[in-house]
Amino acid sequence: MRVLGVDPGLTRCGLGVVEGSGGRAVRAVAVDVVRTPPDDEVAARLGAVADAVEAWIAEHRPDVVAVERVFAQHNVRTVMGTAQVGGVVALVAGRAGLPVAFHTPSEVKAAVTGSGRAGKEQVTAMVTRVLALDTAPRPADAADALALAVCHCWRAPMIARMAEAEARAAEATMRHRARLKAAQRAATQKAATQQAATPKAATPKAGR
Repeated sequence: MRVLGVDPGLTRCGLGVVEGSGGRAVRAVAVDVVRTPPDDEVAARLGAVADAVEAWIAEHRPDVVAVERVFAQHNVRTVMGTAQVGGVVALVAGRAGLPVAFHTPSEVKAAVTGSGRAGKEQVTAMVTRVLALDTAPRPADAADALALAVCHCWRAPMIARMAEAEARAAEATMRHRARLKAAQRAATQKAATQQAATPKAATPKAGR
């Protein structure tokens, strides 16, 4: 599985491609950060990110795109920009026919470091170690993008098993409901048949 991890951001958007061959074995394919000038119009900045993601998809041919899920922050402007970039990335991936997976920061940290409250330096250190990189990816956005890709590589089998289990449970529920409805119909029909077959009692005539 080849995963394109995206750490969305308007000023810096991290991109990282990781390939997994099953289990915990993963290797880094490429990593970079897309930068857009803060003074530019938002539409132009989003367009630049979209062009970069589209180019990376065409070059690296990922099987899935993993994006950080937006979470509440004190800085509303920052979270709005993050959400806008995440939406653009999802749109570009969807148009390329790729599935998009969203992971929260705590899920990524827990998957890579074992702690959902790990700091950026811990994430960078573990990404460097897990991917056997010669140097730590900088800035932190690059490391976060690789961490997202690694997280999805490791979580995807579990997510798939959960989806299969949910699908089987839903199918079993539907079959059970269908059997209940069939039993109710059969009981109703039986009662109606018995009622129709029962001779009606003669109505006594009024005395003269």
